[in-house]
Amino acid sequence: MKWVKFRIKTLTEAEDIIISTLYDIGLEGAQIEDKIPLTAAEKEQMFVDILPDGPEDDGIAYLSFFVEEKEDGSLEVNGEATTREEILENVKAELDDLRMFMDIGEGSVTIDETEDIDWINNWKQYFHQFTIDDVLVIPSWEEVAPEDEDKMILHIDPGTAFGTGMHDTTQLCIRQLRKFITPETVLLDVGTGSGILAILSLMFGAKKAIGTDLDPCAIEAVADNCKNNGISPEQFELLIGNIITEKEVQDKVGYECYDIVVANILADVLVPLTPVIVNQMKKGGIYITSGIIDDKEQTVVDAVKAAGLEVLEVTYQGEWVSVTAKKPE
Repeated sequence: MKWVKFRIKTLTEAEDIIISTLYDIGLEGAQIEDKIPLTAAEKEQMFVDILPDGPEDDGIAYLSFFVEEKEDGSLEVNGEATTREEILENVKAELDDLRMFMDIGEGSVTIDETEDIDWINNWKQYFHQFTIDDVLVIPSWEEVAPEDEDKMILHIDPGTAFGTGMHDTTQLCIRQLRKFITPETVLLDVGTGSGILAILSLMFGAKKAIGTDLDPCAIEAVADNCKNNGISPEQFELLIGNIITEKEVQDKVGYECYDIVVANILADVLVPLTPVIVNQMKKGGIYITSGIIDDKEQTVVDAVKAAGLEVLEVTYQGEWVSVTAKKPE
């Protein structure tokens, strides 16, 4: 499948109004490239695999819109046939109108062609099988070597959800989970992403897992990864929503019913999460956290203690930290 890509060079402060304006003419799903630092809300969605800080914001933004090109070379917008030239003309007209009351910067438009693999599957060239202790993590497009067949094998494709298991924080959580999982463990995975932690917990012998995530993309990723690893829907249920702020999600998850809660999220999210999630934990339940950069260790430890939990262990890998705690009996 081919797509025609319309890319606009503008200013970061004009992003929203341009996206909204072009939505009205049928261009949807903008891809945004800028150097604006992540907000707290955006960081809240960055589960499992955590990106490093980017370069300083220069005020420049690129907005890309994709329109499917049919086999005969025609395009379609809002259900009507059109051409590249007509779309380009409409985009430029809308940008010219915006210039009359705000600064949109250069406002230049370029046209290019792309295929699905360029912007959906291109990451696959960077993700290859690897081991976490005795666990082999392997994507669907690679084969298990004969010498690895005796390992525990986790088939994982992150898709558009976060989580391959390569990040230090994920590996810290995995090692802590192995210490505490029993055949009776009911686990809650906050910030499920691709489902790697919950799925591995079930493979380690846990009885059942519930996951929560903000991103609906996690639904398909989790379903595919469960199927690829022989995990039944009865073993792993995923809920979409914010467990910190949405009581409906808290109610669905349930109270005082989890032996282990694992949360591989940023420290700034763990702080408000901890006093909430303690209500989901059984007495004597284990709380495993990571996603904590080393200079945020004390912040998380303080939040854990303030919630009435006992810190059992703090572990490290690279510049990342995992804090494991226990709810009093």
